[in-house]
Amino acid sequence: MKQFSLILSTLLLTGLLWSCGGQQTQHDEALASATREIGEAYMRQGDYTSALRELTKAESLNPEDPFVHNSMGLCYMAKKRMPDAISHFQKAVALKPSYTPARNNLGVAYLTVEEWDRAIETFKEITKDALYATPQFPLSNLGLAYYRKGDYPTSLQYYKEALKLQPDLVNALFGTGRTYLAMNQGRLALRYLEQAVQLAPNVPEIHFHLGEAYLLTGQIEQARASYETVISLSSPESELTLKAKQRLGIGR
Repeated sequence: MKQFSLILSTLLLTGLLWSCGGQQTQHDEALASATREIGEAYMRQGDYTSALRELTKAESLNPEDPFVHNSMGLCYMAKKRMPDAISHFQKAVALKPSYTPARNNLGVAYLTVEEWDRAIETFKEITKDALYATPQFPLSNLGLAYYRKGDYPTSLQYYKEALKLQPDLVNALFGTGRTYLAMNQGRLALRYLEQAVQLAPNVPEIHFHLGEAYLLTGQIEQARASYETVISLSSPESELTLKAKQRLGIGR
């Protein structure tokens, strides 16, 4: 009888401890979620230091939350701390392999540090996800990765797949035009760059490449106008401004 009472007491105590532990876990997860939301609010305001402070608290309360790792990755990317950003995106994907936005962020981070092959591998994984709502973005990013590798035909293939899904996707229009320009196909480059500049008239890089395409096709006055627009849109000491001035013969 004493033996039975001892076993019963042990079971009751274990159950009580498990119950308390379960409640504590739920409390920590709820607090972590609330803290993460505060961090993400700071992040939307562009206050990445305050965001990271709150997100780090959330991570300590629930280190298995893939969403907090993705948000931390975005903050570190904004602060140009790419190794930290990549590490957190990798954790987010490891914790939730179906978390496609985090995988896309990881691919963008690889592009930023010029790890083209890892970026390609990552974006190709995303294109396998039939439920991903915006496949045009990883397709366009694949176009960029192959462009950077110098594989222009494959780059064009992915850019054009992206444009089939969203014909007004500026990054894909610009990427297609720039790729044709790299292949010395000026008239084809113009077709896409002129569309891109209409959709994004305040992006100096597009104007510069449009100027290059005009120059390649012998349209000197149009090229000059594009280079002048680059100078008006860019900071005086930027690389694009200096290139545009060189094209115009300024400062010789």
